[in-house]
Amino acid sequence: MTVEVDNFVIGIDFGTDSVRSVIVNSENGEMVSSSVFYYPRWNKGLHCEPIKNQFRQHPLDYLDGLENTIKKAIKEAPAGIGQNIRGISVDTTGSTPVAVDQQGTPLALLPEFQDNPNAMFVLWKDHTALKEVDEINQLSKTWGGVDYTKYVGGLYSSEWFWSKILHILRKDEQIRNAAYSWVEHCDWIPYLLTGERNVRRMKRSRCAAGHKAMWHPEFKGLPGEEFLTKLDPLLKGLRAQLYDETYTSDKSAGKLSKLWSDKLGLSEDVVIGIGAFDAHMGAVGAEIEPFYLTKVMGTSTCDVLIAPSDELNNKVIKGICGQVDGSVIPGMIGLEAGQSAFGDIYSWFSQVLSWPLRNVLYNSKRINPEDKEALLNEVIDEIIPSLSKVAEKISIHDTDPVALDWFNGRRTPDANQGLKGTLSGLTLGSDAPVIFKSLVQATCFGARKIVEQFNSEGIKIDGIIALGGITKKSPYVMQTLADVLNQPIKIAKCEQTCALGAAMFAATAAGLYDQIDDAKEKMGNGFEKTYFPRPENVSTYNKLYTKYNALGDFIENDFSGSETKFDSFKKPMNIDY
Repeated sequence: MTVEVDNFVIGIDFGTDSVRSVIVNSENGEMVSSSVFYYPRWNKGLHCEPIKNQFRQHPLDYLDGLENTIKKAIKEAPAGIGQNIRGISVDTTGSTPVAVDQQGTPLALLPEFQDNPNAMFVLWKDHTALKEVDEINQLSKTWGGVDYTKYVGGLYSSEWFWSKILHILRKDEQIRNAAYSWVEHCDWIPYLLTGERNVRRMKRSRCAAGHKAMWHPEFKGLPGEEFLTKLDPLLKGLRAQLYDETYTSDKSAGKLSKLWSDKLGLSEDVVIGIGAFDAHMGAVGAEIEPFYLTKVMGTSTCDVLIAPSDELNNKVIKGICGQVDGSVIPGMIGLEAGQSAFGDIYSWFSQVLSWPLRNVLYNSKRINPEDKEALLNEVIDEIIPSLSKVAEKISIHDTDPVALDWFNGRRTPDANQGLKGTLSGLTLGSDAPVIFKSLVQATCFGARKIVEQFNSEGIKIDGIIALGGITKKSPYVMQTLADVLNQPIKIAKCEQTCALGAAMFAATAAGLYDQIDDAKEKMGNGFEKTYFPRPENVSTYNKLYTKYNALGDFIENDFSGSETKFDSFKKPMNIDY
C-alpha cells in the first residue's frame, strides 16, 4: 500500500532499559509504525554496581538501538514513507552525561576506554556523587556570591550534571586527562546524526542545561569560573569548553549527515531537532496545558508543569527540580519535580520474592532446563500482576503498615539522594500482598508530597495527566494514586507518548508547523480514560498519609546522613544470656 500523505516524522525515545522509534503522520498524529530495542549490555547488568548506586550505560547500546529501531520502523511502515520523512527528534533520560574528546566522541567508544565505566554515560539514577553534591550545596549557600541553585529548587542533586562530572574527575585520572568536554545524552544523539565533528559547535538543549546544569540567563550561562574552581580546582577551565548558548526543542540542530543518510536510507534533507529529556517531550505528547501537572510514570517519575511567566511574577519556586524558560514549551516556564524511584520499587520487591526461584528452583535437578527456564519466566512475569489483584481486594485501614518511597533517595521535595527506603508497622501477618500494598501507597504518598509542594509555593494545579508504562499496566496503582491525591487523573491514550512528543518537535523543527502548540493540537492522540477518586477511601488515606509524613520526619531527622548516629550500633556489646 502507498500512503498519499507525504509528511512524516520520526520520534525517538531513549528510556532507561530500551529505545523506541516511531514514525508518525505529521498531519494527524497517527503512528504508522514503531520499533523497540532493549539495550543488550545494560540488560546483562554490565558496568553497573547497584549496591554502590553505580549505573552506567555504554554508548554502543545507544548506537545499536538508534540504527536498529529506525531501520525496523521504516521497514514495517507502508511503502513510500521512508522517502517522505521530514524530521527526526529525540528525547532521553537525564541527567545522563558522558566525557567526550574534542570531536565529541564519548570516551567509551575509544579502544583504550571501551571497558571503563567512568568513560560511559552516567545514567540519571547513578548516585555515586553524594559527597560532591553535598559540597556543591554547601558552597552555593556560603561562598558569598551567586547561589547557583536558585533556579533548581534551592538544592542540587547527585543525579545531575556537575556532581557527576566532579565525581568522575576525582575518581579517574585517565578520564580526567582524556576528557575535553562533557555532553548530555539528549545533546549527543542530534550531534551524532548531523555529523558534526567539533564539540564546541554542539547545540545544547535548554531543557537539559537549565534543569540539570544550573544554566540561566541571569548567570549569563553556566555557573561562573570562580565558583567552579573554588568548588574544586579540577574544574578549572572546563566551563570554557562547555557552552553559553542553549536552544529550545522546536529549533533545528542541522540536517542528517551523509553517513547516517546512507545507514538509514533517508534523505540528507531530513531535519534533526534539538533534543530534550523524556518527561518534557512526553508532557507535550500528552497535550500539556498551563497548570496541568503531567506525570511520566515508569521506573521513576518526572512531573512537569508549565506556566506563563507573567503569572509566576518572577517567583522562585523552592524544593523542586528547576524552573526553566522554554524547557517544555517555548515562551512558557517549565517546572519539574519527580520521584527517584516508582516502578523500580515494585521491581525490587519482585526480585526479592523471586530470589528462591532464581537461586534454589533454578538449580534443582528434578526439572529439565527448558521447563525450569519457562517456569521461571512465567512466574516472575506474574508476580506483580498477581500481587496487584490481591492487594486491591485488601481493605484499607489506618493501622496498615507504612513505607517510605526513598529506595533510591528523594528527588522532590528538597532533593536528598542519601535517604533510604523504609518499611514500618509489620507484623507476623504481613504477607507479600500486604507489603506490596504498603509500597504502592508509599509511591502514591510521595506523589502527593509533590502536589503539596507546588501548592505551598503558590502554584495551582488545575488537573493531572499521566503517561508511561505504569498507567497502562497497573489500574490498581493508578486508582490508588487518584484516591491518595483526591483528584481525577487523565491517562494519555498513546502507548508511546514521549516518542510522540519527540515527533511533534520534529515536525516543528522541520518547519511543518510554525510553533509546537500547533503540532500538539494537530498530532495529539487524546486520552483513553480518567481515574476518579473513591470518596470512601480518601479519609483513610489521609490518616495513612499523616503517618507517612511522621515516619519520614523521623527517618530524615534521626537516621539520615550522619554515620555518628550509628556508632552505638557498631560497637561490641556484652550480652548476658
